[in-house]
Parts: sequence; structure tokens; C-alpha cells
Amino acid sequence: MSTPAKPTNTSPAAGERASPGWTFLTNHGHVLLCLAAEGDLTIRQLAHRVGITERATQAIISDLIAGGYLTRTRVGRRNSYTVNPNGPLRHPLEAHHNVGTLIHALR
Repeated sequence: MSTPAKPTNTSPAAGERASPGWTFLTNHGHVLLCLAAEGDLTIRQLAHRVGITERATQAIISDLIAGGYLTRTRVGRRNSYTVNPNGPLRHPLEAHHNVGTLIHALR
């Protein structure tokens, strides 16, 4: 005979933030927004801000460059990124909006 499971309190304590199980934006969106605000962030800084690995950050930047949403410029030993605000949002429901609209809405 098994014992009934004890109920657990999953609500955060006062002053604590709950860790979300999902978010409204993808990691691609987070990287894009970070670079729109600060185009000279390093991969390490971006990864830390978004909460993903450096390798995932590099892959996302490559996707965004390939899609025409970012350009990369070498400045000395570092990279600087520029967001293309005219790039269309990729999902058919939002395709009539561009990246600039998203950035403006979330600033």
C-alpha cells in the first residue's frame, strides 16, 4: 500500500520570482533585442543575459545573420552587430510587422 503524496507549495515565497516554464519570446528574440539595445556585446555577455550557452548564442547569431536580421562588423578584435529593423517577423500571423516594430514595442 502506498502513502498518498504530500501536497507541495509551488508558489514562490514573498519577494521571490517564479522561474517561468515558458516565455513569450524565443531565445532568438531575446538575442535580437539585446543586440538592438547594445550591439557591441560579446557572445559571453549575450549568453549570460539570455540565460543560454555561448554555443547556443553563436548558433542564434549565425541564424539571424543568415536570415538578414543582423550584420556583423569586425571592430579590432571584437564584433559589433547591427539589427536590420526592416526584416519581417517570421511567423505568418506577424509577417505584416517587422523587427523594428517588435523592438520599438518592447523597449
